[in-house]
Amino acid sequence: MSRMRTVLPGVLVAVALALGAAWFFSTHERKQETEKLPPRGEATYNPLYALKLALRAQGQVVASRQRLDVAEMALRPGDTVVLLGDPRTVTPTQWDDLFAFVDAGGHLVLRLPGWQKGVNPAGTLAEWLPIQPLLLPARCLSLRIPGQPDHVEFCRAPRFRLADDARPLAAWRNDQGLHAYARFAQGRGTVDLAGSLEMLDNRSLRDVPHQVFARQLLAPGWGAGRYHLVYAADMPPLWRWLLDRAWMALLPLALALLGWLWMRSQRFGPLLASPPAARRSLLEHVQASGEHLLRYGRFGTLHAAMRDAVLDRLRRRDPLAAALEGDARATLVAQRSGLGVREVRAALDTRPPRDKREFRERIARLIDLRTRL
Repeated sequence: MSRMRTVLPGVLVAVALALGAAWFFSTHERKQETEKLPPRGEATYNPLYALKLALRAQGQVVASRQRLDVAEMALRPGDTVVLLGDPRTVTPTQWDDLFAFVDAGGHLVLRLPGWQKGVNPAGTLAEWLPIQPLLLPARCLSLRIPGQPDHVEFCRAPRFRLADDARPLAAWRNDQGLHAYARFAQGRGTVDLAGSLEMLDNRSLRDVPHQVFARQLLAPGWGAGRYHLVYAADMPPLWRWLLDRAWMALLPLALALLGWLWMRSQRFGPLLASPPAARRSLLEHVQASGEHLLRYGRFGTLHAAMRDAVLDRLRRRDPLAAALEGDARATLVAQRSGLGVREVRAALDTRPPRDKREFRERIARLIDLRTRL
């Protein structure tokens, strides 16, 4: 009996666990999800970072840089330079160094700049390569890779025509003869010119057709030297960039600066003297206070003040009359002032005036009485 008491709790716990496990697996389903994390580190600012890792994974020597510096790059025959930025920012001296590098056996990959009305987009490229600067955007080109869905490329990229005597090693064009890509022999090296190099950036290299195109684009220097990936062209000077892009903000700032300098500049002639500060008399303040009270109907306040002033003079001139009240005071004041008793009684009445007309009459009697005391 004691043994059953010992075993029974364990059996119950095992049964409860088994039932719980059965319920959990019957009501829950295992599911895997892949979340794309935002890029970090160099991938946030280097659009050729994925190409750099792919080349290193295949045993190639790769160096990436933000600015084009031919002297610091120490280019050698067999190296490959990929210029992702706008080639119009390359200086004539840098062009000379780059094409000297190509003549010595190097490989240069670059793109055409975006088309802009009234500007020759080919620029220096037309002087070095057998192309005509007809760089209008055209329809997309199809890219077919066996085993992969069809792709369309160079949809927003500019096009160019080849000169009549041009003999490209490879080319990609449409039916109208507008080229989106061509490879030219230059001395002992090669130059690859494309309407766009978007297929080499981090996002585009996820597609297999873009990987195949990148492999063909970089084929001349494969295993022969170092790959130099320049992912940003040289920026123009700050003052030039501000004049081109921020002149609308600079113009009001310049006008404000000129206005401030004009205010702070030396004056022609002495300063004008400030006008003397005029002080109002006490009588003007009293008059203004009285007009304020009269405007808001405070007749009783004004009448009481004038009546108190008359009584103050009466206390100084005739203390006996001032000490009396009612008719007795009115009789003595009438004898002293020469006015009638009824007029004195009306002037010293403590009731407030009912309107402006009564107020003026009683104030006039008080003023007359005050002058007679």
